[in-house]
Amino acid sequence: MTFSKEQKRLLVAGVIIGAISFVLVLLGNPKNMGFCIACFVRDIAGGVGLHRAEAVQYVRPEVIGLLLGSFVVALWKKEFSPRGGSSPMLRFVIGFFVMIGALVFLGCPFRMIIRLAGGDLNALVALFGFSAGIWVGVLFLNRGFSLGRNFNLPSLEGIALPAINIVLLSIMVFIPTMLFFSVSGPGSQHAPLVASLAAGLIVGALSQRTRLCMIGGIRDAILFKDWTLLTGFVSIFVTILILNLATGSFHPGFADQPIAHTDGLWNFLGMSVVGFGCTLLGGCPLRQMILAGEGNTDSAITVVGLLMGGAFSHNFGLASSAAGPTVRGQVATIVALVVLVIIAVANTKQE
Repeated sequence: MTFSKEQKRLLVAGVIIGAISFVLVLLGNPKNMGFCIACFVRDIAGGVGLHRAEAVQYVRPEVIGLLLGSFVVALWKKEFSPRGGSSPMLRFVIGFFVMIGALVFLGCPFRMIIRLAGGDLNALVALFGFSAGIWVGVLFLNRGFSLGRNFNLPSLEGIALPAINIVLLSIMVFIPTMLFFSVSGPGSQHAPLVASLAAGLIVGALSQRTRLCMIGGIRDAILFKDWTLLTGFVSIFVTILILNLATGSFHPGFADQPIAHTDGLWNFLGMSVVGFGCTLLGGCPLRQMILAGEGNTDSAITVVGLLMGGAFSHNFGLASSAAGPTVRGQVATIVALVVLVIIAVANTKQE
């Protein structure tokens, strides 16, 4: 089998990112959660006081690093291009509901792969739901779905979110008493700040250079039979799987998995929301972070939607726990699917 230059880059990046994710767990991050955009953004929402769930409050440096790593590399490679104006409010709403779906499952696409590499078969059920959601999204793409074009914007627009993250990091380092920190639960489990920040910077830089995106990978496979973008996530999965097997950390099964529940229906539907919503957005939560670092304000408003979705989920009891999804979370998942269908139909213009 021969690999293209792009596939080789993705393979190498996947090995590095997978190894970093594994090491972050050894350094203190929750098990099967070296990286999780949804969980980490949710923790940040708690860390700045947007929700009151004391077990998940911590400003995760990995997320700050992701965005700043993309920002720095985009500047260096002259790819920083502030653009926006493509249905910003709809993108906010979609990001909001994508976060709700992710927290019903308890993870983003990135963590889904990490969980699967740790032996969590609930993530396999979620992968089927995720793929089903992408397939539905592709049906709308084929029929002309679009959130509209974006436009060039002043540089200050693209710099705003990276600047906010620099301010947030500065507060965490110099005035930590302004923030909230969990003393128990997942929010209290974290790698040292410097290691987390460095990990985020490296993963952000690699993701910017390789266009790593699981939504894009499955979408391209369905639309064009192009498996290139999936190469990176396959590489991440294999790397973490090998490391788990080598260290005795691979525990296959459905029950007793870390920060997970065994309700197959809602694992499936929660990630269906994520797959469907992110296909409409044009990228997974990780990709939205990277694009925001490149100056894309449409992705930046999506990230804000994710943040507010995380806060709302925990303020109003929508997020799942190891005991399973809540009734409110189940209702919110169905509402999310209905809203996404409405947005998709309303923005589909058949030729």
